[in-house]
Amino acid sequence: MRPVFVQFRCEPGTTYQVAEAIYDREVVSELFSTSGDYDLIAKVYIPEDEDVGRFLSDRLFDIPHISRTLTTMTFRAF
Repeated sequence: MRPVFVQFRCEPGTTYQVAEAIYDREVVSELFSTSGDYDLIAKVYIPEDEDVGRFLSDRLFDIPHISRTLTTMTFRAF
C-alpha cells in the first residue's frame, strides 16, 4: 500500500457535508480540516497494483460540492 495525500476545496458552506461523504466512503485512513487554499486533507492508502488516478476518481472525486482537489504522491517515510 502506498500513502497518498489528497486535499479538497469545497464549495462555500459545504465542508462538513463533504467531510461526512468522504468519511462514509471508508476509503481514507485520516481526514482533517485545514486552513489555507484547501478545506480538507485526507491520507489514502492505495494498493500497489491500483492506478492512483482511477482509484481516487472512482472512490472520491464524484462527491458533490468538491470544487478542486490536489493529490500529493509520497515516496518514502522517515
